Amino acid sequence: MIQRLFIAEKPSLGKAIAAELGVTQTCQGYIVCGNDAVTWCFGHLLEQYDPDDYDEAWKLWRRSSLPMIPREWRLKPKESTRAQLQVISNLLGEAATVVNTGDPDREGQLLVDEVLEHFRYTGPVQRIWLASLDSRSIQKALATLKDNRDYANLRDSARARSQADWLIGMNATRAMTLRGRESGRDGVLSMGRVQTPTLAMLVDRDSKITLFRKEKYHHVRLTLGGADAVSEKIAAPEEAEALRAACAGAEAVCTSVTREQKKEAPPRLYDLTTLQREANRIFGYTAKQTLDYAQSLYEKKLLTYPRTDSRYLTADMAETASAGLHLAAKVPPFDGCGEFFPDVSLLVNDGKVSDHHAIIPTLELEKADLSALPVGERNILLLVCRELLCAVAEPYVYEAVTATFTCGGQTFTAKGRHILSEGWREIDHIFRASLKEQPEDEAEPAALPDFTEGQLFDQVEAAVTEHFTAPPKAYTEDTLLAAMETAGKEDMPEDAERKGLGTPATRAAILEKLVAAGVVERKGKSLIPTKAGINLGTVLPDTLTSPMLTAEWEQKLTAIARGEGDPAAFMA
Repeated sequence: MIQRLFIAEKPSLGKAIAAELGVTQTCQGYIVCGNDAVTWCFGHLLEQYDPDDYDEAWKLWRRSSLPMIPREWRLKPKESTRAQLQVISNLLGEAATVVNTGDPDREGQLLVDEVLEHFRYTGPVQRIWLASLDSRSIQKALATLKDNRDYANLRDSARARSQADWLIGMNATRAMTLRGRESGRDGVLSMGRVQTPTLAMLVDRDSKITLFRKEKYHHVRLTLGGADAVSEKIAAPEEAEALRAACAGAEAVCTSVTREQKKEAPPRLYDLTTLQREANRIFGYTAKQTLDYAQSLYEKKLLTYPRTDSRYLTADMAETASAGLHLAAKVPPFDGCGEFFPDVSLLVNDGKVSDHHAIIPTLELEKADLSALPVGERNILLLVCRELLCAVAEPYVYEAVTATFTCGGQTFTAKGRHILSEGWREIDHIFRASLKEQPEDEAEPAALPDFTEGQLFDQVEAAVTEHFTAPPKAYTEDTLLAAMETAGKEDMPEDAERKGLGTPATRAAILEKLVAAGVVERKGKSLIPTKAGINLGTVLPDTLTSPMLTAEWEQKLTAIARGEGDPAAFMA
C-alpha cells in the first residue's frame, strides 16, 4: 500500500520531491520513498479530441459543418505518453492518498486533475504548492499540504481556457481556410485567440515601415565653449544655410540656464515578461530561450518559479530576500560593488502579488558553482541577481541642465547631465562591464560647461547637419512582448488585473508557433512577417485581430480562478 502518491508535472520536479522524501528504490516511471511514491507526467498526458473524433461528419472541411461545438468535451491519451499513463494507473490502485504536484499555476493544476479524472480516481487528494525547489521550500510545503479541492477554481479556469481556445482555433481556422480557398489561396490558415492578433500587430508594423516616406530636415549647430547648441528643425536647406551664414563669426549670448534635480528609482524585480525583454536586449535570447533557461534554473533549485506576472515579494519573504541579497552580493562581478545598505521594504507589496511572487535567486546560490552552469543559464541567473541588488539600492540622482542661447535672431539649445549619485546604476554598470559583448544603449547627455546667463561668445563656429525622419522600427522580441503586454489596455477597465495578449507563461510559445507556421521569421533580433503572414493578415476579420477578445477572456479566466466567475457562463 502506498501512503501518499505524489504526481508531479514533470520528471525533474518529481525527482526533487523524492530527494527530500528520501529515495529507497528507483523504478521505471516512478520512485519509492519509504511508504510514499513519486511519479510524474510529461506536461499534459491527455489532449483534446480532434473534430473528427467527435463526429465523422467533421472530417470534411465544409462551411455547413461550422460552427463545431462538442456536446460533451473529451480527452484522449497522447500516443507518446500511454506507457506513463499505465504506470500512474497501476500506482493509483495502491494509493491511499494522492498529492497533486503540478506546477504552481492553473495549467499545473489541471494537468494532474485531468489524469485523476481520466482514471475516475475518487480517493482523497492533497495539493503541494511549490514556488521554489530549494530544500527549505520543499520541506515547508510538505509540512503544509492543502486540500486539492481548494484549487478547483484554478482547474476550472484552465479547463475553460483550453476548451474556449479549441472553439476559436478549430472553427476560425476552418472558416478562414475555406474562405482562402475560395479566393485561390492554398494551405491551412491557422487561427488562434492570441496568435492571430499578435500576427496582426506584426503585419501592421511592417505595413507602416513599407509605406513610410522619409523626409529631410536640418539643424544648425553652434560650437560654444566645448558644447553644441542646436537649432529647431529646419525643413528648407536654404533656410538652414542662411541661418548658418548669419551665425558664423557672429556673437551668441546665453539667455537662460535651468537646472533640475531628478531621480530614477531603482527597478522592480523581474516578472517573466520583463526578464524575457531584458535578456533579449542584452543577450539577444528569444523569449522561449529565456523561459527554458529560467525553468531549468528553477528545476536546479537556483531560481524561484519563473512563470509569474508579479514584480514584488510578500511580507513573509523579507527575511529570505535579505539572505539572498547578501549571497548575490558575493557573486562575481557583484563582489566588486561598493558597500551599500539595502532597503528590503522596496521589494515587498502583498497587494501586487497574485499567484506568484517575483523571480529571485534561492538560498541554494550559496552552494552553487556558477562556472559549471551552461552559459545561457549562468547569464539569466546573473541577470536576476543584478536585478535583486539594483532593486534595493539607492536612486540614481542627476541634475538635468538646459542652456539656451540666441544668435542670428534664433534660439539654440544645449542639454547636459551632471550625475550627483550613481545609486543602483553603479551595480548595473559593473554587470555590463563584465559582459563580453556590450549591449547597445542610448547615449546619455554629457556634462555641460558651467554656462551663466548673459555669457557672451565671440566668433561663433556654425555648421548645418542633415537628417532624415526615421520609420517605425521592426518589432524585436523585447518590444513585441511589451506591446503584447499592453495591447488593448486603453479599452480595458482600470481595475482589470490581466490585460494584453496572452499571459507571461504563454507568450513565448505563441511567438514560436508563428515562426513555426511560416508566417513570421527572425532577422537578427527583429521579427518580420513573411509574405504568407502578410497575405493572411490582410484577410483577417477585426474580431480575431483585436486584442480585446483575449484581454476580456483573461480577465474572466482570472475571475474564475478566484471563484468570482462562472465557468459555464463563460463557455456559453
